[in-house]
Amino acid sequence: MRLRKQELGDRNLVGHRVELVRKKKGMKQKELLAQLQVNGVDMNASGLSKLEGQIRFVTDVELVALADILEVSVDYLLGRE
Repeated sequence: MRLRKQELGDRNLVGHRVELVRKKKGMKQKELLAQLQVNGVDMNASGLSKLEGQIRFVTDVELVALADILEVSVDYLLGRE
C-alpha cells in the first residue's frame, strides 16, 4: 500500500470518508473506478486519488454515485450523520 505524498486538501468534505468506507469494504481504488464507470461517472485513478485526498472538488453526480456504490448515504459522506 502506498502512502499519500501530499497533505490532505480542503476542496471537499467527502474524500476522507470515501477512502475510509472503501478500505473498510476491502475495495481497491481500481474496483471503485470500475463501479463508477458502470454508474456513468468517468473518473481516472488520479482523479479518485485527488478526490480521496480532498485535493479535487466532487460533483453532485459523483457524490450520489459514490454513496450508492459504497452503500452509505450522501449525508454520511458529507459528515452529517
